[in-house]
Amino acid sequence: MTDTVWIHQARPRPAWYELDSAAKDKLLKEWRHLDAQATETGAESLGTYSIRGQSDFSTVEIWGFRSPEDVFYFWADRIEANYASWFAFSNQLGVAHPAPTGTREP
Repeated sequence: MTDTVWIHQARPRPAWYELDSAAKDKLLKEWRHLDAQATETGAESLGTYSIRGQSDFSTVEIWGFRSPEDVFYFWADRIEANYASWFAFSNQLGVAHPAPTGTREP
């Protein structure tokens, strides 16, 4: 069960477009490997979407994780794999609310 959602918005940095396709493919393969490792340990990719409208980013990834700690380790692995050098990003983390008790929370 995934009680934690991670929303990751991103756009390539200008230097990304200067990389040749072999260099891009190598980085993408490494990042996909990290994604596969995450799913093997209980994470669930809910998809990657193109962003339209007023946004600083071009894509959004949505993931479900078992805990905020799992998100932290996943993100730390991406950073170690040089992701932040090639993409600007914004991350949001959400934790499931308990079941409603009849009162409305703000």
